[in-house]
Amino acid sequence: MQERSSVSELASSLRSELDRYSPGGKLPSSRALVERYRVSPVTVSRALARLAAEGLVTTRPGAGAFRAPARPGTPPPGDTSWQEVTLSADASAEPVPRAVDASGVLITLAEPAPGVVEFNGGYLHPSLQPEQAMGAALARAGRRPGTWGRPPVDGLPELRDWFARGIGGSRTAAEVLITAGGQSALTTALRALAPPGAPLLVESPTYPGLLAIARAAGLRPVPVPVDAEGVRPELLAAAFRASGAKVFVCQPLFQNPTGAVLSAARRPEVLRIAREAGAFVVEDDFVRRLVHEDAGPLPGPLADDDPHGVVVHVCSLTKATSPSLRVAALVARGPVLERLRAIHVVDTFFVPRPLQEAALELVGSTAWSRHLRALSAELTLRRNTMTAALRGALPELALPHIPAGGYHLWLRLPDGADEQAVVSAALRAGVAVAPGRPYFGAEPSAAHLRLSFAAVAGTGQITEGVRRLRAACGAALGR
Repeated sequence: MQERSSVSELASSLRSELDRYSPGGKLPSSRALVERYRVSPVTVSRALARLAAEGLVTTRPGAGAFRAPARPGTPPPGDTSWQEVTLSADASAEPVPRAVDASGVLITLAEPAPGVVEFNGGYLHPSLQPEQAMGAALARAGRRPGTWGRPPVDGLPELRDWFARGIGGSRTAAEVLITAGGQSALTTALRALAPPGAPLLVESPTYPGLLAIARAAGLRPVPVPVDAEGVRPELLAAAFRASGAKVFVCQPLFQNPTGAVLSAARRPEVLRIAREAGAFVVEDDFVRRLVHEDAGPLPGPLADDDPHGVVVHVCSLTKATSPSLRVAALVARGPVLERLRAIHVVDTFFVPRPLQEAALELVGSTAWSRHLRALSAELTLRRNTMTAALRGALPELALPHIPAGGYHLWLRLPDGADEQAVVSAALRAGVAVAPGRPYFGAEPSAAHLRLSFAAVAGTGQITEGVRRLRAACGAALGR
């Protein structure tokens, strides 16, 4: 059983039994709970901490856990309606409303209920994470002299150099800023490159987190369609002309959600079109290290083909390691680097040095290459398992492209299907899936689902999840 599921189940059991104890009464000891529920001491500790956070129990070091005293009468709620006026008072002066919709992002961050198959996750399952290697790296980093001191604001020189070498070409450490994850890097880039109210060209469909960043910054996302070879150059050129945009954000490698790879013929076209428009290309190279065994040689980053500073490159360690190892790089050339640096420093000062030191220890260890090889093999197996299961159980769901990298599949529902009805029916059947609507900046061309094969425990859960999804689609699609 997953640790987080064990914690949730134990907390639920203890919560239901609290009425057996009077306020201030002592709960069974941690040792007794371990033996009774056959869980680890860590699970017991975390479950009690969850109940303490809810105000249901109190813990005293050396004494144990106790039912919390009865709460005093709840005061009447305050009146917060004034905030609606304050938050919208300057809306008429803003070219684009800045209401923030994080629902598309929260779909992949929310923890499903125990027993639900997690096809909506955006990160590796703990069994795929290099937990031992990360723990060892963190321990070694913690012993380094100066680890707990203030790092350079741009990041550790050795880590910046490692990211620069990963891009290739003539990139150097001086062109790299270390950021707290890819989302932070994208936020910094958009704030630096586009003023509020400006248009922003994005792929369609695209990552919901990007749309959320854009709208929170008051930008106007302008969708540019993607096909099996990536963004369509003729439509990109037309979008630049029609909108006057100066920024285009794309994922040339294993695009989220389609899995498409920008073709060799289109790569120079995208750079040429952007340069002629006097615009930047923000390259989100988010899953280069999640390549599958049958991918063949990968194209290099767009930044490797760009001597003119058109490309602002973003890459991260997070997807290939752990959601908590939030270490990424923002790479740029020319005067824009100073603006990126200024915004990065104002927003975050710097990425904590212990995290940077641990990242450097990890990627410099022999365990790193072993992890990437094992991850590549496991992701290939999971992708093939999910593809075969879907084709056998749900042939009516179109799978136009099987990616050779990344962690998910993009499925098109039959014409006329109610996407939200399928998503809701799937959750009732015990499988969480991501709806396609949040991936579109405008009206979607059809109903879609995105299914992750990396956030589950293994191939057995994939097979079971597809079985549950088949039952849900039968009910929602009237089969």
